[in-house]
This record gives sequence, structure tokens and C-alpha cells, in this order.
Amino acid sequence: MRILYAALGGFLLDLLLGDPAWLTPIHPVVLMGRCIGALEKRLRARFPRTPEGERRAGRLLAAILPLGTLLLCWGSLVLFDRLWAPLGFALRLIWCWQALAVKNLKDESMKVCHALENEGLEAARAAVSRIVGRDTARLDEAGVTRAAVETVAENFADGVIAPLFYMMLGGAPLALACKAVNTMDSMLGYKNERYLHFGRAAAKLDDAVNFLPARLGALLLIGVSFLLGEDGKNAWRIWRRDRRKHPSPNSAQCESAMAGALGLRLLGPAWYFGEYQDKAWIGEEKKPIDAGDIRRACRLLYAGSMAGLLVFGLIRLLLLR
Repeated sequence: MRILYAALGGFLLDLLLGDPAWLTPIHPVVLMGRCIGALEKRLRARFPRTPEGERRAGRLLAAILPLGTLLLCWGSLVLFDRLWAPLGFALRLIWCWQALAVKNLKDESMKVCHALENEGLEAARAAVSRIVGRDTARLDEAGVTRAAVETVAENFADGVIAPLFYMMLGGAPLALACKAVNTMDSMLGYKNERYLHFGRAAAKLDDAVNFLPARLGALLLIGVSFLLGEDGKNAWRIWRRDRRKHPSPNSAQCESAMAGALGLRLLGPAWYFGEYQDKAWIGEEKKPIDAGDIRRACRLLYAGSMAGLLVFGLIRLLLLR
């Protein structure tokens, strides 16, 4: 039951506090990012600068970080439990909180909405540039809005459902190991000259770890869209039709469900690091996209997150009986 209580407490702390600025220097994701940078530097120096050498170095990094995270967290909890059980629970609670990103995702996307409605296109481009990887200088208002909605949908899977799913399976250590995999992919999983070979293992591992959570997340979004008065039938239809329209096996899962629920077209051609990528469109434009769609996406984010907590929590309770 400690895992269930810690997950519930961590979820509530995330909804209340998000990611406070004072926590940033010691946030697990920030520490993971520093470890990735240090490991990359050392491993690149040790292995030959050939495609195979880079792949070997990348595979080693992809093994070290999540396994190291898992063992370090598990060992810390064992130690804290032996010192004083409430101290161990407090550490579980904090780590469960830091593994989730519901409020932060909502806050950052709503900054884009606020900028679109009150500050103009340039401010909106600046706001959305903090949460997307694409080039934002070319985006018009519809493009900025679409980018924000896509980010809510994609990070619903990566930043909420995946860590919550693994949290219910193995507690905070497994949830943070999942975050380690996600962080590696966000830093290394690019098909450019620098990371095409070195980041391949991290990208493949991320695909595997998020395979089931991405699909569960899409089904949760479809379910809550009925409850919120969105177009649940269309969400189901578009998800079944468009969920594979992306190079990644996972990215279009929640995005297609979100596109169908809101009656929007998402993805499509975009610029990344100065390179044009002709991506397929997902969904159908039943109405012109506007800033209000970011609010609707955030409502689905919150409802889907709570549904995920409820469903995964009930499954854990049933399995423990």
C-alpha cells in the first residue's frame, strides 16, 4: 500500500505545486540531464569515432542511466526505511511528485494561450519555444496553437501516463527509471549528424518503455472526452485511423486521440533545427483552430491524468488482494 499512498500523495503535490523554481537545481530530471552530458563526453572519448563505435557508446549510456537510477533510488529507499520508516515514505512521496508533470505541462501551455490572447504572436512564439523542439520563428498563430496542443497530447503520455504506470508497477524507483529513459530520448534521440548513431539506443529504448503507456494514454483521452462533452466518437475514429501516421510508434497515439476529440488537424509539415520535415497530418479540421483549443486540451490533460491515477490505482489494489 505504500506505493499506492505515495503515488496518490505525489499526484496531489504535483497538482498543487508543480515544479517550483527553487527545486530546479536538484530536480531528478535536471540531475539526469547533467549525468547524460557527462557520460556522453566520457563515452565518446573512449570509443572510436565511427558509426559502430558511436552505437556501442550510446548503448552503454542507455544501459547505465536507467539502471543506475533504479538501483540508486531503490538503495536509498532501503536505507531510509531502515533509519526511520516515515523518512522512507517521505522520500517516496517526493520522488513520485517529481516524476509527474501535470501542472507544469498545463502551466507552460497556458502561457502560450495567454500570450496568443493578450500579447501577440511574437510573445506566443517565445512561449511555445520553451515547450517544443521545432523552429518557432516561422509559425503563425494557428501553428503556435497547434504546437501547444500537440505538446500537451504527446507529453500527456511521456510526462504523466508513463511515469504513473511504472509508479504503480514498481514505485518511485521504476517511475524515475522511466523518466531517465524519457530524458535520454529528449537529449539524444535526434536523427542528425551528432546523434544519428549515438542516440539510437536511447530512442529505441524510449519506444519500448512508452509503447504500452502511449496506447493506454490514448484510450484514457478517448474515455474522458465523452465525460467532458468533447467528440469521443471522433476521437476513437481518428485514433484508429491516424495513430500510426508518425515515424515514432508512440508519438501519434495520444495526438491522434486529442485531434479527434477536439476536431483539429495536428502535426503536418514543420521545421526542426533548420530542416524541413514533411510530416503527415493527423485528424480533420472541423473548425478553425484557436487559442481556446489549448484550454480544451488542458482539460483533457487533467481529466485523463486523474482517470489514469484511478484506473492504475484500482488495478494495483485488485492485484494486491
